[in-house]
This record gives sequence, C-alpha cells and structure tokens, in this order.
Amino acid sequence: MKILIIGASGTIGKKVTKELSKRHKIITAGRNSGKVRVDIESSESILNMFNKTGKIDACIVAAGGAYYGDFQTLTEENIYKGIRSKLMGQVNVILIGQKFLNDNGSFTITTGILSEDPVKNYAAISLVNGALNSFVLAAARELKRGIRINAVCPGLVEDSAKDSFKFPGHTLVPMNKVVNAYVKSVEGIGTGEIIRIY
Repeated sequence: MKILIIGASGTIGKKVTKELSKRHKIITAGRNSGKVRVDIESSESILNMFNKTGKIDACIVAAGGAYYGDFQTLTEENIYKGIRSKLMGQVNVILIGQKFLNDNGSFTITTGILSEDPVKNYAAISLVNGALNSFVLAAARELKRGIRINAVCPGLVEDSAKDSFKFPGHTLVPMNKVVNAYVKSVEGIGTGEIIRIY
C-alpha cells in the first residue's frame, strides 16, 4: 500500500512509520519535516499536500496540538487553539483527503485517553479528543467507496514518560501496543472503531 503519515517525525509517528515501512510505501509529511510539508491548520496546505502525493491507499494523522493549562485561566481562544489544530486539522485531512483515497482505503486519526479519563489542566484537549471520537463514529457511516475510518485512542505512551507526573495513577502504554493499534486500523477491516490502548 501507499500510505501517507502526517506527523511522521513525532513520538508516535516515527515508530508507526518504522513498522509500516517494512511492508508498504510510506510518504512522510509534517510542518517542518517529511517528504511533503503540510500545516494541518490550513485547508489550502492540506490540499497542496494531497496534490503532491496523488492517490493513496491509507492516511494516518498523528499530529495536532491543543492547549494545556489551568481551567481557571482557560479562555475561548485557548480552546480554539486545539480546535484549529488537532480537531479541524484532522477533520479537514479527511474531508479533503477522501477524494485522494483509493477505493477501500482508510483514514486513521489520533485522539487519546483524555476523552474519557480527563486529568487536571487538560480540559481543552479532552474536548477535542471527545469530538474527534464522535466524528469517527459518524463519518464511518457516510464515507463512500469502501473507505474506512478509525481513531487510535492511546493513554500516555511510554516514550512520553517525562510527562507522567501530569497523569497521576495512569499506567504508561508500551509503544509496541500503540503501534499495533495503527497497524490494525490500516491493515485490518474495521471501520468506525475507537481503538483504545490504555
């Protein structure tokens, strides 16, 4: 398969890229690195990316940021940071990218445990992750041509152990389990799945 991985240089993306490149042709994309450059906050940039990649069989998004900070100082603009980046960035990849996916292709986006098990200072990220999970459930029913869509929803991954103090009581998730979730989404047959890795 020809697979586009957006965020391929990130904590999760580089491990997923390494595994899938054993069996597939990988096109890496990112804001500052990759074979193709993309700013997922810009629809024009996303379209330009797909025009460069041409038709693909699968697209993985492991990119997008959101606000971290005390709830008492949370503002509308803070929330919009995550809406523009992680939420609408990934949604627009799907809305625009569906025209570039081959029949029976797949989208895999990234959400996270905070959608269901929030921790202090992450309300804005919880909001975005929950919205993305809901979008996947709905989009799976309406995508055409056999195109599938799933979300990988991991807990705090072991390669981010430095941030574990922000997630009291949470167990670090082994990277191989996270990588396998993306493999399942891309190489499997499921659609509309929230693949929870806690």
